[in-house]
Amino acid sequence: MKTTQYQPAAAETLCGDSFWHLRILDNPVRRYLQNPEKILKGRVNRGMTALDIGCGPGVFTRTLASMVGEGGSVIAVDLQDGMLRHARKRSADHPYGSRITWHQCRPDTLQLSTPVDFALSMYMVHEVPDRERLFSEVYGLLRPGGRYLVVEPVFHVTRESFIETEEIAVRAGFHVAERPAFSLSRSILLER
Repeated sequence: MKTTQYQPAAAETLCGDSFWHLRILDNPVRRYLQNPEKILKGRVNRGMTALDIGCGPGVFTRTLASMVGEGGSVIAVDLQDGMLRHARKRSADHPYGSRITWHQCRPDTLQLSTPVDFALSMYMVHEVPDRERLFSEVYGLLRPGGRYLVVEPVFHVTRESFIETEEIAVRAGFHVAERPAFSLSRSILLER
């Protein structure tokens, strides 16, 4: 797998290194309201290769790494260098830390070619300027039968906007496997 040495803009670096931004994304209250184990249960199995798109501080990345087991792997992708550094540091001392590959993407592409069994985008698709490209790229990375869980915040994404996101995913080749209900979220499980 090729990794990128993308240099973030000053605003991205500042946001990624911000203590308060990290505390909002990685704290016990969020983990309680959006429990990674409950959200991912039954969707991720041992031996899988999982992709965490927009991994942020790595809350879901660490859970994915635990769930895929010794024979599995996780690719954690983020645009912000500060988020990747924080997530890598938080995962370094855990027994599953070696299962995680950290990858800094570019604003216009994930720049990945490794096939995956499962992909996750937690609260980030609404920030992507070209959702068509994102869904097409993820579709191409997923193995046949692979699944992609998209979870968006109800406070940023309207019902109409989420329906549009689903339509874009279907045009990219996905079919809807499930519409799970998670706290404070709009969610869809897509399948290749």
